[in-house]
Amino acid sequence: MSDSPFGFGLPPEEPEDGDEGKKKGPAEGDKGAGGNPFGSFGGLPGGSDNPFAAMFGSLNPTDLGAAFQQLGQMLSYEGGPVNWDMAKQIARQTVSQGTPDGTKDASVGPAERAAVEEAVRLADLWLDGATSLPSGASTAVAWSRAEWVEATLPAWQQLVDPVAERVGAAMSDILPEEMQAMAGPLIGMMRSMGGAMFGQQIGQAVGVLAGEVVGSTDIGLPLGPAGKAALLPLNVERFGKDLGVPKDEVRLYLALREAAHQRLFAHVPWLRSHLFGAVEGYARGIKVDTTKLEDAVSGLDPSNPEQLQEALQQGMFQPEDTPEQKAALARLETALALVEGWVDAVVHEAAKTRLTSADALRETLRRRRASGGPAEQTFATLIGLELRPRRLRDASRLWASLTDARGVDGRDGLWAHPDMLPTASDLDDPDGFVHREHLDFSELDKMLGEAAGRDERDEPDQGKDDTDK
Repeated sequence: MSDSPFGFGLPPEEPEDGDEGKKKGPAEGDKGAGGNPFGSFGGLPGGSDNPFAAMFGSLNPTDLGAAFQQLGQMLSYEGGPVNWDMAKQIARQTVSQGTPDGTKDASVGPAERAAVEEAVRLADLWLDGATSLPSGASTAVAWSRAEWVEATLPAWQQLVDPVAERVGAAMSDILPEEMQAMAGPLIGMMRSMGGAMFGQQIGQAVGVLAGEVVGSTDIGLPLGPAGKAALLPLNVERFGKDLGVPKDEVRLYLALREAAHQRLFAHVPWLRSHLFGAVEGYARGIKVDTTKLEDAVSGLDPSNPEQLQEALQQGMFQPEDTPEQKAALARLETALALVEGWVDAVVHEAAKTRLTSADALRETLRRRRASGGPAEQTFATLIGLELRPRRLRDASRLWASLTDARGVDGRDGLWAHPDMLPTASDLDDPDGFVHREHLDFSELDKMLGEAAGRDERDEPDQGKDDTDK
């Protein structure tokens, strides 16, 4: 039985290197990230892992009235496929509870803000010699975990909504037009509850992830506002706690990674849409087992929320793998690997002669990205997508080889056009890609632009009368 509202299962375990990257399920990592948001409907328990338990944990008439008022608001939700107000609320609650090791969120002080600003400034200076892409960070900010939640929710919405929208539409798609009007109240209630359950679980996962991330680009996607290089001082300190590395070096190395990501996303204008477009392509490819859905809908009692929850948990919306989905997932996985591999190679080049702990920090970050945390695993369960590159080491080796063979400018020039980038098969044969001749798309675009301009100049004026010629 799946713990996710739409029946996605955890992807198979495929560690990157041997026993490295061993994945744990949500139950092994953070139970709250995959909990049952409506489990309290049946026996009214008060489990600490269930944020809705607080609604029904007491039979005090006043509290119970307020709880049902909240439930009514939840069922009357008429927004998009995910209740993002609920997601935000749950994420903030999760952050306020702290991490399993007892670390509580706290406001960032002036000294920590100054330290982050100085680290990003120095990181940008070092990166100038390691990449031809100029600085992409107009400001450097130090965030608390709660501030990270606020700043990144718009990006999560862009990631999750296409998948949730497609799955949610499957119910109405299978009903004949004449039945949709009759089933309208039931469908509306189920969509409201589905949006609430998705919002609750996304909120928990975002809240847990806020306790793990050290910046705005940890998962390889630009989650924060453009031009803001962000670090979370509390999580930076927690990350370096048992590494035996000076705190300043840890902060500076992580600032190098954040600043390198910012350069890439600022000066490769198509990259963000390429990554998010892969998620949308995945959503478009979703197909639902309509037989299972029809059976589930026909037997539902709209007055019994627990029955609905059970149907959802049993995979009522279980999507089927399609060629379109597989292609989109492959495109996203390769793109994430190329982004993270480039950052890894560039940061190593900038830090290797300046930080004595560069190699140790590099390996720690590689292992961290390969394994993923419980929150990342929850997103894999919820939307069927993994937000970690499986082939980080392969991509990093390829970018390093390109640097040796073509120099910094030749390597970074490949970001000029998506068709110039290595493919998944190129990661299998990096030497073949490195020594292959590549078309300069910037010159091609220039030639096409000039040709279009000549065509416009040569085109006769359609507004003139023939007698004026």
